[in-house]
Amino acid sequence: MTVFAADNTLAPKDEYQDGVVRAATIATVFWGIVGFSVGLLIALQLAFPALNFDLPWTSFGRLRPLHTSAVIFAFGGNALLATSFYSLMRTCRTGLASEKAAWFVFWGYQLFIVMAALGYVLGITQGKEYAEPEWYVDLWLTIVWVVYLVLYIATLKQRKEPHIYVSNWFYLAFIATVAVLHLVNNAAVPVEITSAKSYIVHAGVQDALIQWWYAHNAVGFFLTAGFLGMMYYFVPKQTGRPVYSYRLSIVHFWSLIFLYIWAGPHHLLYTALPDWVQTLGMTFSIMLWMPSWGGMINGVMTLSGVWHKLRTDPILWFMISALAFYGMSTFEGPMMSIKAVNALSHYTDWTIGHVHSGALGWVGFISFGAIYYLVPRLWGAKRMYSVALIRWHFWIATIGIVLYIVAMWVSGIMEGLMWREYDELGFLVYSFIETVEAKHPYYLIRALGGLLYVLGSLIMAYNLIMTAKGKERNESIPEDAMIKAA
Repeated sequence: MTVFAADNTLAPKDEYQDGVVRAATIATVFWGIVGFSVGLLIALQLAFPALNFDLPWTSFGRLRPLHTSAVIFAFGGNALLATSFYSLMRTCRTGLASEKAAWFVFWGYQLFIVMAALGYVLGITQGKEYAEPEWYVDLWLTIVWVVYLVLYIATLKQRKEPHIYVSNWFYLAFIATVAVLHLVNNAAVPVEITSAKSYIVHAGVQDALIQWWYAHNAVGFFLTAGFLGMMYYFVPKQTGRPVYSYRLSIVHFWSLIFLYIWAGPHHLLYTALPDWVQTLGMTFSIMLWMPSWGGMINGVMTLSGVWHKLRTDPILWFMISALAFYGMSTFEGPMMSIKAVNALSHYTDWTIGHVHSGALGWVGFISFGAIYYLVPRLWGAKRMYSVALIRWHFWIATIGIVLYIVAMWVSGIMEGLMWREYDELGFLVYSFIETVEAKHPYYLIRALGGLLYVLGSLIMAYNLIMTAKGKERNESIPEDAMIKAA
C-alpha cells in the first residue's frame, strides 16, 4: 500500500468526523503559543531574575514545569490528537468508531491540561524531577487515555482498507506505551481521599530509574513515535509521492520500538545506579542512532523525483527541516550518552540545547507542516491565506532555533569546562556563581531565539485564522507549489 494522492479518493467526506480534528487543531495552535510564551518568560527570568516578581506562582520553579508540559503535552498532545484522528480515518477509509468518544477524549484532555497547569502554578505536584501532577490529575488522564486507546483500536478494527498503514503503527505504539509509562511512573497513594497530596510508591534509586525510564520513553514514544506517525502520513501527502521505502519503514518501526525502551539509564550516569545498568542504557542509546537515521532517510528520500518542489513549497520546508533536526538530535543524543562525553555535558546547558533542537526543530516544525496541510482541507479553503507568511514563519522560527541551540551549546560546553578546571593545588578555579555570570550573554541570545520562535507562531496563528475565514491574499504563487487543498 502507498499513501494515496488525494484524501477524497478514500471514502465520502461525510463519513469523516472532522469536527473534533478542527477543535484539536485550534487547541494545538492556542496551547503552542501559550507554551512558547511561558518558555520565553522563564528564559528571561534566567537572564533577569527580577522577573520572578517575588510571587510564588510566577517563580521559575513553578513556571518551568508549566512550560515543559504546555509544549509537550498541550501543544504536542493536541497535534497528535488532530493528526492521528485525521490520518486514521483516511488510511482506514472509515470514520471514527465513536464520535462521542472522540469528543470525550478531546475535552477530557483539555481538562487534564488545565488541571495540571493549575497544579504547577499552585505548587500541587508530586515534587519529582518533572513535577508530575498529583494523583487526581493522573487518574483523570488515565481514564481519558484508555478511551483514546480503545477508540483507536476500534476504528482500526472496522477499517475498510485491509492493510494497516505504517503511520498507524507508530500512533498506536505511542498511545499504548505512553499508557504503560504513565501508570508505572505516576503510581501514588493519596494521603486521604479528600486530600490533593499523595505518597509516591517508588523511592530512592529505584524511583530515579523508573522516572528516567518514563522520561526518556516519553521522549521516545510521545515525542518520537507519535510524530513519526505524523511524518509518515503528511510528508508523502504533501509531496504527492509514496513513502520512499515501505520495507524500511517497518524495519524502522520495530527496531525503534525495541531499542528505545532500554535507553533511560543514560540519564543517570555517574550516580548510585549500578554500573552495569548505566552501561546498558549507554549501549542501547548508541544503537538507537541506526533506526533513527533510517526513519530520517526514509522521510527525506520520499522527495525522490520531486526535489524541485522544495524551491516553491514552504510547507515542505518545515517538514524536511524537521527531519533534518530529527537526524541531528538523534545523533547528538546517543553521542551525549557516551560516558566520557556525558561527564562534560551532564547538568549543563548543552543538554538544554539538545532538548530544544529536538523539541523546536523536530516536534515543532513537523507539527507546523502538518497544521498548514490540514487547515485548508478542514475549513474548505482553496489554499492557505498567505504563502508568503508561511515563508516568513519558517525563516523567523529557523533563525530563532539556531540562535537558541548554538547559544546553549556554547554556554553548556563552557560551563562543563569551567566546572572541571583545577589549579595546581587541586582546588576549583571557578566558583559556581562565576559560571552563572559567564553564561549571562548566552542566556540573552537564547531569549532572543525564543522571542523569534514565538513571533513565528503568532504569524502562523494569523495566517490560519484568515484561512479559516475563507480569505485569500493576492499573491503570485508558483503552479508547482503543493499548497492547494486536495
